[in-house]
Amino acid sequence: MILWKSLLAGTALGLFGVVGATQAQDKLFVYVSPDVIGVNAFLKMGQTGTEAAAAKFGAEAKTFESSNAASRKENVEAAINEGASIIVMAGFEFNDIVTELAPAVPDTQFLIVDQCIENRPDNVHCAVFREHEATYLIGVAAGMLTKSNKVGVVSALDIPFLHRYTDGYAAGAKAQNPAVAVDIRWVGGENPFADPVRAKEQALAASAAGSDVIFTATSGGDFGVFEAAKEADFKAFAVDVNLCPEDPEHMVSGTLKRVDNAILQAVEGIEAGEKQLMLSLGLKEKGMSIIGLEDEGLAESKCLIASMPDVLAQVREVAAQIEDGSLTVEDPMFAK
Repeated sequence: MILWKSLLAGTALGLFGVVGATQAQDKLFVYVSPDVIGVNAFLKMGQTGTEAAAAKFGAEAKTFESSNAASRKENVEAAINEGASIIVMAGFEFNDIVTELAPAVPDTQFLIVDQCIENRPDNVHCAVFREHEATYLIGVAAGMLTKSNKVGVVSALDIPFLHRYTDGYAAGAKAQNPAVAVDIRWVGGENPFADPVRAKEQALAASAAGSDVIFTATSGGDFGVFEAAKEADFKAFAVDVNLCPEDPEHMVSGTLKRVDNAILQAVEGIEAGEKQLMLSLGLKEKGMSIIGLEDEGLAESKCLIASMPDVLAQVREVAAQIEDGSLTVEDPMFAK
């Protein structure tokens, strides 16, 4: 990924010249989404977390929804021009934007959630997750549940970050069931993170190839996989929030990513004056989990795992090993 070094001084003055006039206003936290929020649970939690942080620190909260690459940059520039003290962004889509803009406005704090950039200036902070720890547990459950010894996973785009979902899942499934084969499929296309039609097609293809348990990590495309589960009658797992009520007859469990908690924790550090803050949240820090690790809310979750005591016992045992350090799940982003 290209990392921009700096802005021309004249451009910076022209673009950000109104900042000084707005700094006297009340404190402002702005959340910039990479796409239209819609039904995307991950993006909704980003908004919720920013609003919670603003409430805690007496700031006004605003949300700027993006629809494409151009609007993402425009929204970040608009947040700067409105005098935002903290700008929260979710996803890798903002990496180049922050690299370009942040050095020109050192008094504005930038928080990237779910990603980070190289050679960060002092005003760029990151909150990332160890997703592979939770997806490993999903794989353990899948390895126990499959009757065909074939399990599938559909993810949005073949990029290193999303291998934390596909490869973490595959590692857990194979550790639990060495005979299992894992079918990894990608949505791709022009809108890989919001294409339920293509996601459904990939899930149906995996099912037709023999996978009887399929994990979906396609963001806005997940609902297409849920439709496929109903049509082809396979068990499914999802990500980020509890989506079992969408299809309680087929949904076993899913990962939980507490984006809202991560934002609140990160903003606390930023407000305390930390520079280049970096948070990494996994099972131990309660930033990642899966439905079923805790009894609270499980009975009402509508997830099939609630009635699978053997699966619950196994994933909880493996989770405890990850938390105490006796089991290390390799991070696919940095695997050799």
